[in-house]
Amino acid sequence: MTGPIVVINPNSNEAVTEGLDATLAPFRFNGGPKVECVTLRDGPFGIQSQLDSDSVILPLVNLVLSRKDAGAFVIACYSDPGLDACRSVINRPVFGIQESGVLTAMARADMFGIVAISEDSVVRHRRFMARMNVLERLAGEMALNITVDESARGADTYVRLVDVGKKLKKRGAGSIILGCAGMARHRGQLEEELSLPVIDPTQAAVAMAIGTLLTG
Repeated sequence: MTGPIVVINPNSNEAVTEGLDATLAPFRFNGGPKVECVTLRDGPFGIQSQLDSDSVILPLVNLVLSRKDAGAFVIACYSDPGLDACRSVINRPVFGIQESGVLTAMARADMFGIVAISEDSVVRHRRFMARMNVLERLAGEMALNITVDESARGADTYVRLVDVGKKLKKRGAGSIILGCAGMARHRGQLEEELSLPVIDPTQAAVAMAIGTLLTG
């Protein structure tokens, strides 16, 4: 049996890690790799700026290097912080949830939309998608303008998700990505409400990691 898939929450908010752990329950099955969710305790409480994103790169590298038992890693922040750095120091697969979420969304529909937590996040995401050369498939990205903590625990987060999701659907999005790991708990209900595929990017990344490990 291969080592576990280590899903790293790069912020220090345990509520986000708990939400990730719950949404990944269906990926734990007999004969499959263990899926373990951990918190980067040296990270900020929420990754909301470019500085926050850059600040976790070295701690992420150190955590990855310390887990010699792992079969694969998932960086569970939609900015994909430290993705290239982590890939450069180990020979095991490392998946970023933005990259995985976009690839999955494009496999489900011609055009996709993204729900971000803030306008600053939109700028970071566009830079990454430009690098992926997928902007022509983007129907739009709209921000909820909330914090990472509110995305995980906010009382009105779901109502905002529905509103933005409907607007993205009108723009032509055939699938929608939740652009923050903290939104994971709303995926199923939102998909039913919008009647189109809603992609939780952490689930997308873990699915890729499982497929990679099971095929050797």
